[in-house]
Amino acid sequence: MIEISLAPGKPHIELCDLLKVASLCESGGMAKTVIAAGEVKVDGAVDTRKRAKIKTGQIVEYLGKKIKVL
Repeated sequence: MIEISLAPGKPHIELCDLLKVASLCESGGMAKTVIAAGEVKVDGAVDTRKRAKIKTGQIVEYLGKKIKVL
């Protein structure tokens, strides 16, 4: 599992940005494409909102890899 910590003072990270930070997508455009295609899950459910606000404790899945936001 990949663990990503939010920057101090930031309550969330947008889903498309999280995929880039976790190095699972090379660009924001690629991240938005895979999200729109329904390839990304948030807490076990498909989420197609590109700018969904991911908060501490949530788990994102893509390509069989899990990202936990700390």
